[in-house]
Amino acid sequence: QVQLVESGGGLVQPGGSLRLSCVVSGTIFTDVNLGWYRQTPGNQRELVATITRGGRTNYADSIKGRFTISRDNAKNTVYLQMNSLKPEDTAVYYCNVASGFWGQGTQVTVSS
Repeated sequence: QVQLVESGGGLVQPGGSLRLSCVVSGTIFTDVNLGWYRQTPGNQRELVATITRGGRTNYADSIKGRFTISRDNAKNTVYLQMNSLKPEDTAVYYCNVASGFWGQGTQVTVSS
């Protein structure tokens, strides 16, 4: 069974930083493409960033230049480094593998 466990969310001031982590188990980590998505109440889940098995990345325009997705194959972990956070970044952030599995989500709140 594929499992994804996110961590690292919390409350942060505008302009601050957080690093989200997602530990993946139950699959060959090096073989999968990964992504981070986010969702706010009443809205659809939206793409934040993706990273392929080869390390190529793509970002949503709304966060480009502020967030960085990376992966550590030795730790079976994908990260989302979030800098220069804005209130509109407030959401539940979900880790995903391209085969269709999701984590439980971690809440990020950006507020003064």
